[in-house]
Amino acid sequence: MPRRTRVIGAVCAAAAALTVSAAAPANPAHAAGTPAAATDTATDTTSYDDTRRILRRLTTTDGAPGALAEVDVRHRGRTAMTSGVADVTTRAPMAPASRFRVGSMTKTFTATVVLQLVGEHRIALDVPVERYLPGVIRGNGNDGRDITVRQLLQQTSGLPDFLEHLTPQRVIENPFTHYEPEDLVGLALDHPRQFEPGTEWKYSNTNYIVAGMLIEKVTGNPYGTEIERRVIQPLGLHDTSVPGDDPRIPGTHPRGYVKPPGSSGLLDRTAYNPTVGGSAGGMISSGRDINRFYGALLDGRLLRPAELRAMKTTRPTGNPNGRAYGLGLESLPLPCGGLFWGHTGDSLGFQTAAGATRDGRRVTAMANLDPGGTEAQDDDMDALVTTALCEAR
Repeated sequence: MPRRTRVIGAVCAAAAALTVSAAAPANPAHAAGTPAAATDTATDTTSYDDTRRILRRLTTTDGAPGALAEVDVRHRGRTAMTSGVADVTTRAPMAPASRFRVGSMTKTFTATVVLQLVGEHRIALDVPVERYLPGVIRGNGNDGRDITVRQLLQQTSGLPDFLEHLTPQRVIENPFTHYEPEDLVGLALDHPRQFEPGTEWKYSNTNYIVAGMLIEKVTGNPYGTEIERRVIQPLGLHDTSVPGDDPRIPGTHPRGYVKPPGSSGLLDRTAYNPTVGGSAGGMISSGRDINRFYGALLDGRLLRPAELRAMKTTRPTGNPNGRAYGLGLESLPLPCGGLFWGHTGDSLGFQTAAGATRDGRRVTAMANLDPGGTEAQDDDMDALVTTALCEAR
C-alpha cells in the first residue's frame, strides 16, 4: 500500500508546465524563520519534546511551509503544536485551531455511515452492490453482481482507481470543475478490473465514490447530508464539513500548496471544487474534530458492537510496516507496543494523518504541502503520529 492516497496522482508533473505562484520563496521552509511551537490547550502537561522536534523538521529540512499536530489524551486534555507558516506570502504562523482538507480520512466517515445503515438492516455487507445500484458497475470485467459492499469498504473489489486515469491538467487548469460521482466511476470502468473481487487488496478511491452513491440510493439523501446528520451534529464537530461544490475552506485555515518538480516556487491550490474527491476525499475538518471523531468511533459511540467489529476486521495490505486495512479504518503497530487505528489523507495542498488507541490517546497531524513534498515529509508525517501517541502514554 502506498504511504499516501493522492487526490491527483501525477499532479506535480502537470503543474510543472503551469505558472507557479511567484510569491513563494525559493526555500519556503527556511524562509519561514524560527518555527513556532505553539500550545493551544495546556491541560496535558506532557512535554512532547520528540513530537515538537519532528514538527520543526517538517518545516525546515523536509520542506513543508507549515505543520501542526494536535494530541488529545483522555483525562489529561489537549495539546496543539505548530511549526512554520500558514501563508508563504504574509508569513502568518500556522494557527493551532486551523481547518484543513482531510483527504482520504473522509473514507472513515463514509464507511461509518454505511455501517450504521448495516446496523439498521438497510444494507447488508455481504450482498452484491448490484442489489442497491443495479447496472451501475459494468464494463471491462467490472461487475457489481460480483462485488459485495464489504469488498468496497475493504478495498478488495478490484475496481480500478479513477484517480489513476483523471488527467491532472484538468484539475489544475480547471480547479472549479464539478464532478458527478457517476462520471468518476465511469472513468474507472473504462479500464479492466484489477483482480477478481475478494482475491487481493489494492487501494481504489472508486470504491468510496460507489459507497457514497450507495448511501444516497438507500437513504434518498446525499452522502454529505447523512454524514452531517449521523456523525458531525451528534459529536458537535463544529469545524467539520462536507463542502459539496464550495471551493472555500471556512474559518481559520492555512493556504494549501502544490510544489511542481524542479521548481523553487509553490502553486497555491487552497481553493478548488472538492467534488473531485467526493465521498472518497472531499471533507474539511480540524485536528480537534478529527481526534474527537476517531475517539468516539473507537469508544463505540457511533457504531453498534457488531459493526465496529466488522470495521476493525483487517486484512494485510502488503506494507512492510504492518499496515492493515479494515472497513475504512487502518491499523498500524506502534514502536512502543500495541497498535493504533486511523487513516491518512491527501488532497491538493494538504497532507494529513491521524491515529487513535483504545485507551484514549489521539493524534492528528497536517502539513500544508501536497503533492510535491519530499520522501522525508512522508516519513515524518508517519513518525509524527506514532511518536506523539507513544509520548502520550
